[in-house]
Amino acid sequence: MPITITEKEAGKLCEVAITGKLTKDDYQQFVPEIEGLIKKFGKVRLLVDMINFHGWSAGGLWEDIKFDVKHFADIERIAFVGEKKWQEQMSHFCRPFTKAQIRYFDHAALDEARAWLAST
Repeated sequence: MPITITEKEAGKLCEVAITGKLTKDDYQQFVPEIEGLIKKFGKVRLLVDMINFHGWSAGGLWEDIKFDVKHFADIERIAFVGEKKWQEQMSHFCRPFTKAQIRYFDHAALDEARAWLAST
């Protein structure tokens, strides 16, 4: 499965590990899980860990955009953790689609990303 979701801090923080190329079908798992946490906790914080991530299929990108628009104000912070320059640039591209604070971290700074998400 290209998406693995791990709840932390009683669901207020979610670590989302993504690998490979995301498709429309991958969002059938991701969206209900995250929406359930949003419904339960209100705003959530996400750590998106991109490991050998190769982007989206056209259908996957469309599902991602729909999720971002629907949950424009439901995510407080997003820490993107990656390994490629284009992944860092992607974190800037996402800004118009969310009210969340967004930061990019290299994999070597994974603990720093977690600390930033946990801080007030």
